[in-house]
Order: sequence, then structure tokens, then C-alpha cells
Amino acid sequence: MGNFKEDIARVEAMVFDVDGVMTDGRIIPTAEGDFIRCYNAKDAYAVAYAVKQGYRICVISGGFGKTLERRVRMMGIRDYFLNCSDKIATLRDYMQRHDLRPEQVLYMGDDIPDLECMRAVGLPVCPADAASEVLEASRYVSEFEGGRGAVRDIVEQVLRARGDWAKNYHGVISAADAAN
Repeated sequence: MGNFKEDIARVEAMVFDVDGVMTDGRIIPTAEGDFIRCYNAKDAYAVAYAVKQGYRICVISGGFGKTLERRVRMMGIRDYFLNCSDKIATLRDYMQRHDLRPEQVLYMGDDIPDLECMRAVGLPVCPADAASEVLEASRYVSEFEGGRGAVRDIVEQVLRARGDWAKNYHGVISAADAAN
């Protein structure tokens, strides 16, 4: 573990929890058995932009539902694991399949189920409103809360450190991509 600015420039893959990280943590159940979550459009733009720039983005979440899966796919994320009860095994498998070393991986979590994953990567980070144990385990705490810009904050920092932020100003998701 070295200088944060040097370490963030080594990040090749970003792994995110959903509830409390990509969302504000509120979940509204529907009569159909799905859930309504609130997302931040700027977070989603940053993730989709990173995907378009060739970064590996992964979601590992205990959350589930068709709406959640559609949202993840709309951002262009191809590696996602929902309804996941063993996050660390999933993370290790993901890292092995993509030949990623811990120092190349950033993990953003917000609560106790994320701690094991955070300890297994080189760059554990969290939103400002994460659980106290997660705050202590993080190398970086965003000034923003989950679902309110924390994801955009860290994605932008990684891409800036690697010289990849704002390379172009075009939209990142075509209508055809969004439909898939």
C-alpha cells in the first residue's frame, strides 16, 4: 500500500455493491415482487463512461430484482452478480477469471457484508454514510453519500488518474444498448 494517487492510477477494475452505494439504500417493494431503488444519474453516467473507455466494472450485490438487473445492464455492465450470498467467493472468482491482482482492484461497499471484499482488494473505498466498520476499513471515504454521487466521485478519480476522464463528450449509451 503506497501513495493513494499512485495506487488509484493502478486500478483496472472497479467493483461496486448496489444498495447504499449506487443507491441511497431505500428500497420500495412492489406488489410484483420487485423493488424500486433511487439512483443518481451522474453516478450512472460515470460508470457507463468508464465501461465505454474499456474499464472493467463489476457489481456484486445481495440485492435482486428485474429492475435492478435492467439498470445494471443499461450502464453497460456485463459482469454482475445479484442475489449474491457469498460476495468474497464471487469477488475472488471474478479476479481470477480476469487475471486481476488485488492492487488492480477497487471495491466500494457501505456495510458489513462488504468488509471481507474490501480487505481483499488494493483499494477499498466507501460513501460518506457507510457503516463505521467500513469507514475504518476504507483507504478513501467519498465526501458524497451512497446514491448521491459517491460512485461518480471515485470513478472520475480513477479515470482522471489514468488520463481517461472527459476524452470525448458524446453520450455513452445508445438506444440499442439500453434496450438490451
